[in-house]
Formats: sequence, structure tokens, C-alpha cells
Amino acid sequence: MKKLVLSTCALAVLLTGCAGMTETQKTTGTGAGIGALAGAAIGSATGGNRQAIAGGAALGAAAGALGGYLWSQRMENQKKEMEQATQGTGIAVSQTANNELKLAIPSDASFDTGRAAIKPNFARVLDQFATGLRNNANAEVKIIGHTDSTGTDAINNPLSVERAASTRDYLISRGVRSNAFNIDGRGSREPVADNSTDAGRAQNRRVEIFVGERPPQG
Repeated sequence: MKKLVLSTCALAVLLTGCAGMTETQKTTGTGAGIGALAGAAIGSATGGNRQAIAGGAALGAAAGALGGYLWSQRMENQKKEMEQATQGTGIAVSQTANNELKLAIPSDASFDTGRAAIKPNFARVLDQFATGLRNNANAEVKIIGHTDSTGTDAINNPLSVERAASTRDYLISRGVRSNAFNIDGRGSREPVADNSTDAGRAQNRRVEIFVGERPPQG
């Protein structure tokens, strides 16, 4: 038991310390170690034999590697609701590999060029989105703003943060708890399309919302 847990945790520490890894990869490694520890403990408590402990550690590592998020029926229902609410808007709704609900909102559905004020069509989507968030006490919401490459970093970086903040503030005004949010702005550093065309720049001016559900504590 001790050897298994120590080996798994050592591997997680090694992974999270490797140079050149992204923050997501580091988080995944840490989560795998924590998940393996929890899983091994469960296996020990429920079975006690080596096979049960090893199986629990493996399952725990798999769950932990996903960042500790659950894809519950509540999350699946919210995904379906948002798919219906965003039909025809250009907003993409998906489940990430990290078991987060992701909304990718392009500029024509969210903000005017150079602005951080939420447009009416986006507000209607956020109204529906807020309903699901209010009903999920374990939800963690990350909002990331992006711009195209037009203009300087001195303009784009704060604008991307302002767009994320506007989205957060609107959701809070609709009753979502304020401590659920984490926002960031990436400026023009993470394009998803070619900035040399109008269509590409429109895709790059966007806001991304990620929702993850943590397991209940206690």
C-alpha cells in the first residue's frame, strides 16, 4: 500500500515539475497523484487486498487527471439547455477533455469591436446560462477574453480582461455567486484563426467560458 501510494505521488510530483509543461499538464499531473491517493485509500477501506487497492488507485488517478471535475447529469442537462439557447448565434457549446462545459462566444455574438459592453443577443444567452449556474453550488467558472491582433498589447490586453469582467459582472447581476468566478485576458496571444483576414479576426475577438463541477466536499 505505502509503496503504491508513494510511487504514484512521486510520479505526479515529477510530472508537475517537468520543464516545458503547460499549466494544464501540471494540473493534470497533480490531480492524478491526488486522485490516486484517494482511490487507493478507498480501495484499502473497501477491499484491503492488493488488487482492490491498485484498482482504486488507477480509477482515482484517471479521475484526478481530469482536474477533479465531474460530468454530472446536471452538467449534461446544462449543456443541452445551452445548445438550445445558442442555436443560430454562432456560439459553440462543448464538453472539454477536462470535463468542463465550454462556451466559445465570437465577437459578432458578444461585443462590438473595441468594446466591452455586452450586446443584447449575448445577454439573452447569459440569462439562460445564469439559471444553470445558480442551481449548481459546486460550479467553478473561468472566463477568458481574447482580441485580434489589431492594435497594440497596451490596448488589447486590458480590453480582453474587460470583456471577461463584463461577462462575469453580468452573471453576478443575475444571481450567480461572485466567488464562483476566475477571469483572465489573453489579448491577441491565443488566436484560433488567421489574423490577416476580416473573418479570421472576427473569430479571434471572442470570450470563452468554462464551467467545471467539483465533487461535493465532506
